[in-house]
Amino acid sequence: MTHGKLLALSDQHVAHAENRRITESLRPESEDDWLLVAGDVGEKFEDIAWALKLLSERFSQVVWAPGNHELWTPPSDPVTLRGVARYEALVEMCRGLGVLTPEDPYPVWHGGEAPVTVAPLFVLYDYSFFAPGTGTKEESLRVAHQSGVVCTDEFLLHPDPYPSRDAWCRARVTLTEERLAAVDPRYGTVLVNHYPLVREPTRVLRHPEFAQWCGTELTADWHRRFRAVTVVYGHLHIPRVTAHDGVRFEEVSIGYPREWRSRPSRSPLRQILPRPASGHAG
Repeated sequence: MTHGKLLALSDQHVAHAENRRITESLRPESEDDWLLVAGDVGEKFEDIAWALKLLSERFSQVVWAPGNHELWTPPSDPVTLRGVARYEALVEMCRGLGVLTPEDPYPVWHGGEAPVTVAPLFVLYDYSFFAPGTGTKEESLRVAHQSGVVCTDEFLLHPDPYPSRDAWCRARVTLTEERLAAVDPRYGTVLVNHYPLVREPTRVLRHPEFAQWCGTELTADWHRRFRAVTVVYGHLHIPRVTAHDGVRFEEVSIGYPREWRSRPSRSPLRQILPRPASGHAG
């Protein structure tokens, strides 16, 4: 057993100077600390590489799951790869830094009372978190466009070579289910995904139409099926802890400066395990 901690954060958005400074300030409490990064490090390839390199040099192990922003192809980015090719290039970049990705064997963390398998996931969304009053993807998207609440993914996140983002999502769900089913049943899991695996955390969104870009109903039972001790996610920019079927769900995002400036000051790093004595779900 090591004496380190399993720490987590997401949604660093390092293109913002203030967020870049936050990333520069991040340091472990011990040489054995691991860091889980649940996506949205940045948009440009060089920014993502800068941040993950910095963190990989400081933490004993960095584990990364991609967010939607990493998968964007911004017009200003010299790296013009799209879709699966962009994701694969990010995976190769991470491997060069020693950062674990959803394509690598899931590591086992031994720092708590019992070993846990840490599983970084890449599962997208399939628009099945329908907007209120709608029952199909088409209706839900139409309501979103009418209300002016449309995720930038519709313009910058390309699913190539898949015909759609939801088709890419379904392929990732199938692949990921197979890998999670093969995890040693002796171990509980810490599931790390950019999006919440259940819809409930999206119910507090100011614009409920946005939920359709926040996950898929296909993962709704994964925390039970795959023995999750904790589910770590981001994307919503609503940092908090909730419980679903007795499992802790930790939203660990930093978010944009305009968002975190209005919150009480806190460490950007969330301790996942060992569970803090003062931790609570709410």
